[in-house]
Amino acid sequence: MTDSHLTRRTLLRYGAYGAGAAALAGTAAGWDRLTGADIPGRDDGSLVVATLGPAYGPEAIRTLTEGFKQVHPDIKLRINAVQAVDWSDFFAKILTQIAAGTAPDLVYVATEGVQLFAQRLGVPLDDWVKRDAEELREYFTDVHPSLVESMMYEGSLYQLPVEFNAADMYLNNQVLKRAGADFPAADWTRDDFTGLLRDMKQSSGSQFTPYFWTNRLWGGVVPWLFANDTNLLSESKAPGGGWLWDSFYPAAARQGRGGGFRWTTPQATDARVEEAYDYLASLVQEGLCTRPEGGNGQNLIGVFSTGRVGVTPAGGFWAGGLHLAGMKADGFDVQYFPRWRTQRMQYGAAGYALLRTSKRQEEAWEFIKYAARKDTLTRLFETNQTTPARRSMLTADRYRETGPDHWQVFYDTLDKFPDTGPIPAPPQVAEVEQVLLKHTGTALASRRSVAPALRRMQSDLEKAMERDV
Repeated sequence: MTDSHLTRRTLLRYGAYGAGAAALAGTAAGWDRLTGADIPGRDDGSLVVATLGPAYGPEAIRTLTEGFKQVHPDIKLRINAVQAVDWSDFFAKILTQIAAGTAPDLVYVATEGVQLFAQRLGVPLDDWVKRDAEELREYFTDVHPSLVESMMYEGSLYQLPVEFNAADMYLNNQVLKRAGADFPAADWTRDDFTGLLRDMKQSSGSQFTPYFWTNRLWGGVVPWLFANDTNLLSESKAPGGGWLWDSFYPAAARQGRGGGFRWTTPQATDARVEEAYDYLASLVQEGLCTRPEGGNGQNLIGVFSTGRVGVTPAGGFWAGGLHLAGMKADGFDVQYFPRWRTQRMQYGAAGYALLRTSKRQEEAWEFIKYAARKDTLTRLFETNQTTPARRSMLTADRYRETGPDHWQVFYDTLDKFPDTGPIPAPPQVAEVEQVLLKHTGTALASRRSVAPALRRMQSDLEKAMERDV
């Protein structure tokens, strides 16, 4: 993650959280490569950490292994950077390793896989957190409770979040100037957003797209559902978690917190869901955006940086991506997602999950703590390829070279909007996401397509949620 030579494609692939359909089962070609059987010395007694390969270049692996060795010279560490297309492909390969009996001790898991791993494969960290409470107090003080809550499942904590990305709105300053438009206010509304797109379209050529977004769970239609005070699945909180909140967070910060998120009953035919889809369909109809493409937006950096796209949802990871693409720090900026019925926003986070099959659980816990340290994350996230989970790491100096000017938005999306929450990712997230992607594309073919497509989505979501993972 810290390799300064990471490609634009890699940064987009890594930071987006939810790029591509979450097919979390099945196998691919090359059994030795998937199981890790071709890794020299795999049975050398090392603590094995599996990470998403494209995100962990050689420099990142060296940073983690050398730093950990200084703190724990008695623990041998090996980081297995699994080569995968995206998070879903990565999870599929980890599940294949587990099935083959060659499971790692720790797996780097994003929001999409938190509940899947917790339910089937993970070890709760509760006892270690309680035991090492004084050592961890500084960490929790520096990390927003919503990120921690997103790593809980049914009252227990399964990961310490080390990074996240919220779906904020990036704006091309060149396009704003061309349209004679001011940078939007923090409390801008959906109608302000629509008006800005119209101004951009009117002042630009036929090859210009005011608003571009990709069809995926993170940053796709879900932020509009949140803004319209709804969700794809009904959302509630699991009971419990008081053991953590009462120990590490003041009363104001722990108010309303529980034992993790629950996403249960599909509600694709809810009136507010249909209203959000109808709004997006109206933007397509008016030529203010194109029908959303699948994938992780790998081609988006190019069209945005050259002024062919005016606005797009992205997280802190794009600051590094646009910089590496050659975009100047003053060429773009970022603002909160616009308000509709609410200004609640969505994010995805990530951290290390400890597997039940590990025979080195105490050593694994030491690595989890080391990986969440501020000095560790500072070395890892030098190129702004993500948003650190630690609030204190977001400083003017960090964003001086890469931009944007309103870098405070990245963490203030949590601090100033405490109801901002994670993308809906139940244990059945694989099928849920596939259903969402399939029917979203159909729904936005025209405004008349919205209602029938959402009815089909509802039926398929009900079937998906009934299945055991």
